[in-house]
Order: sequence, then structure tokens, then C-alpha cells
Amino acid sequence: MRLDDERESSNFEVQSGRGGFGGGLGGGLGMLLPFIGSRFGCGGIVVVFIILAVMGVNPLSLIGGGGGVQQNVSVSRDPQKLSEIQHWSLKVLGSTERVWGQIFQQSGQQYQPTVLSFYSQAGASGCGAAQSAMGPFYCPNDKKVYLDTDFFTELRQRFGAPGDFAQAYVIAHEVGHHVQDLEGTLGQVQQRQRSVGEEEGNALQVRVELQADCYAGVWAKRTGLMEAGDLEEGMTAAQSIGDDTLQKAAGRRPVPESFTHGSSEQRMTWLRKGLDSGDPAQCDTFASAAR
Repeated sequence: MRLDDERESSNFEVQSGRGGFGGGLGGGLGMLLPFIGSRFGCGGIVVVFIILAVMGVNPLSLIGGGGGVQQNVSVSRDPQKLSEIQHWSLKVLGSTERVWGQIFQQSGQQYQPTVLSFYSQAGASGCGAAQSAMGPFYCPNDKKVYLDTDFFTELRQRFGAPGDFAQAYVIAHEVGHHVQDLEGTLGQVQQRQRSVGEEEGNALQVRVELQADCYAGVWAKRTGLMEAGDLEEGMTAAQSIGDDTLQKAAGRRPVPESFTHGSSEQRMTWLRKGLDSGDPAQCDTFASAAR
């Protein structure tokens, strides 16, 4: 991506120290799980569930709880203390603000940007503790995107998805969740999930995630920053983090009823749909079969 001339967003914070759950274990995690980012359902979250099971906690019982998080962290907003990859991430965020600002303006609305919260290994969020094993995620409680940039190394080495566009796609996907939050989609889905069974709740979550993929494609189309090879990088990333691919990599038979982000084919399809159209109206995964 040609990000050299793109402005950096000023909507960021850098956490130092370590966060922890407050108000009971289930509080933060229960609000976090439905909205974590591109790795919900993969190896990292499986490890979290295993730990909870060992502790005698049923992970399914944690969905939908309340509660806060102990703020054992300090926050800096000094751009001079940012790393190179953090500066780069803020250029990606700045491009999302430009694109979504234009889209919202065209419909007579004003886009309210999200905040990108950097942390390392562990931090605090409005949805509970931020843990690097969970991958990047969006928290609707405080309307922030949480990112440990070490994930980009794992994306390249573990998931076989190298390239700057693959990394930008991860950020744009989480910003897509913020757009869904502003539109009211996340709140509506979460309310519905509380009244249905696990299988239907998972199906709803798949539609949320595929729409965020499509929104990431819309962003990419409208930036005017894509270069040769970027499309392939995006497709590789979407393929590598599909639920079926992740379950196979974990030595398990894919179980569609357990999918929370969609299959590799679905993720590639909806990312491509956003890239081809550049139109968020084409991203209505709830009105379609989401296939």
C-alpha cells in the first residue's frame, strides 16, 4: 500500500503495565468474546477456553455479563514514543477515517472515529482484560480497537499471510466493527444473541464478521492506495483465518455450526465483494445467505 503520504491518525493511546479482570471473571470476558477480531475461534481463543475449563469455569456462561476491568495500566498519547509499526498502523487508521468520513458525509451523517489502543501482551479495555492471545479486537463499550502489533508477526509466520496489505486489512476489519457499532448493528445482534441458542448465535456472529470483512474491502477500494499484489495479500489473509482452515490446522474436523467468523471461502468472497463494489450497501450479510 502507498501509505507514505497518508496522514497519521491522532486517535490513539499506548498502554503500559498490565490489566486485569474486575467485577468477576465473567464480566469483562463475557462482553469481549462476541466482538473480538480476526482470531476469535482460532488457536489463541481455544487456549483461553481451555484455561477457563481448567479453572472450573464454563466459557459459555460468560457470554453477556457486565463488569469492568482493573485499570492497572498507564496510558501515553505521545506520538514521539511510538514505534515504527505503530506509526504505520496510525496511517492505516487515518485512511479509514478519511474513507468512512466521506461515506458518512454522503449520507448526511458525521463519522465518529474510533481510537486505536496499543498494548503489549496484556492490557485493559472497556470489555475486560486485553490479551494478545485473543488477537486484535473491537470493544463496543468504549468504542476502541485494541491491537498488540506482535500479531502482525504471527499473521506472517503462523498464518502464512505476509504483506502490508494483510496487516492493514486486520485494522480495517476492526474499524468495520466500529462502523457496525455506529450503525447500531452490533447492539441489535448482541440483543438477539441473548435470546437464541448457541448455533444461531454463532450464525449471527458469522454475519457480523463477514460484513466487517466486506467493509474492509470497501475501505481498500476507496483509499486509492492499493498496489500490485495487495489483492493477493488480502485474499491470502482472509483464507488463512477462515474458521474451517483454523480448525483443520488445529487437527480438528471443521464444524460449520461452531463457526464464528465464517469459512475461508466466505471471508474471501465478502472481502472481494467490498473490493469490487466500494459500496457499503453491498455488504448486507444479514439480507443474504452470507455465502
